[in-house]
Amino acid sequence: MNAILNYVKKNYIGFSVSVLLLLQVFLLPTLLGEEAAGGILFSIAAVGIGYFGYKAYLFRKQNPDFKAAESTTLVNILGSVIAILTGLLFGFVLMLIINPNQAIDGFFTILEGGFRNIESLGDMIYFSVPLILTGLSVAFAFRTGLFNIGASGQLTIGAFVAVYIGVRWGALADIHPLLHWLAAILFATIAGGLWGAIPGLLKAYRNVNEVVASIMLNYVAMYINTVLIRNFIYNPDFARALDIKPSAASPTFNLDLLFPDSSINAGIIVALIVVLILHIILNKTTFGYELKAVGLNRDAAKYAGMNAKRNIVISMIISGAVAGLAGALLFLVQGKHLTPVNTILTEGFTGIAISLLGLSSPIGVLLAGLFYGSLQQGGYFLQLYDYKPEIIDIIIAVIIYASALGLFLQKFVLKGLKASEMRAARQGPGDATGDTTEAEGSDDK
Repeated sequence: MNAILNYVKKNYIGFSVSVLLLLQVFLLPTLLGEEAAGGILFSIAAVGIGYFGYKAYLFRKQNPDFKAAESTTLVNILGSVIAILTGLLFGFVLMLIINPNQAIDGFFTILEGGFRNIESLGDMIYFSVPLILTGLSVAFAFRTGLFNIGASGQLTIGAFVAVYIGVRWGALADIHPLLHWLAAILFATIAGGLWGAIPGLLKAYRNVNEVVASIMLNYVAMYINTVLIRNFIYNPDFARALDIKPSAASPTFNLDLLFPDSSINAGIIVALIVVLILHIILNKTTFGYELKAVGLNRDAAKYAGMNAKRNIVISMIISGAVAGLAGALLFLVQGKHLTPVNTILTEGFTGIAISLLGLSSPIGVLLAGLFYGSLQQGGYFLQLYDYKPEIIDIIIAVIIYASALGLFLQKFVLKGLKASEMRAARQGPGDATGDTTEAEGSDDK
């Protein structure tokens, strides 16, 4: 708690901007109505861009001798950008081969994605939420040296618990309208954490590879989910789980006024809070440092006095909890149902791709999840042309394959940045004005 308070004090400008953005999101739509949605979004974008511009100026001022080639973060980001451009270029070439007459229009439709209009922007954010959270789940474990490939199973367990509470615990709404929904996401988060603890315990105390343990638990969760649905919340008329109570559905918190006619709900608010919490834990706390230290070198961390076994278990619990939360937000929606079908939910595996593209950074995962959601929206609108929406899956697959070549791309980027800096150093301000040549001539005399 002290670490969080210190972080707030050091970043009071950022939190002031956050409060301003929250007021714009929740207060202005209520006061001005849906008609002002476009202006409010423009205002929000202006505040956000202004803040990041300020941070860039501040960074440049504090680091006057900054060299791009020496920044690992910048090199990694540019590597991901190249991976994205590679996938998009491959998709464009494929579209040219399939239907050259509509390739340019179709490609710009993909690029437009979720930014086509306010409704599609809201839908893009809505579809991105479970992907952001599963990406965070995988990324957190990976940053601590663990590969949690069992996010799908943890998501499934969390989804069942959330839906069960949504169906059976309707009396909670009589106490407070939000209590039913909050209880559903809370217990789903706990259930996902407990499921994630299993491979964590096996890894810590029996040295069982967490990849093998977690991926096998995906199948266990899948079959358990089928059995539990059929025994406790089965609707035989429609061969699926019963409908959740309206009080358990995710509220909109006035976001429906900001994004009218879209499916957006409070899930994005929860996702942003989780992003902030994990960012602070990993980068601003001693606890996060210990978790990363154990991941980098378990023996060295143990020698330094850290409890490696405990940290491994805690890391997998947190990772599983975030995946369980994703399952809750995925199914606590009116009209969406769990089905007793022996199929692994794909969102967990997509989270691996999101984590890879986001460089296993909470903020990077947020941006990667939104980008993925935008591509999905672009694929939906691609049906306006003579293309199949599956072309988006091909583009995303190529982007992920390119991201997997991260080390190669980073070397390519590093080489380019160093060459650019060398050219700038050779030219210099003196070369540009011709002063250097004159000075050298005078020395020769």
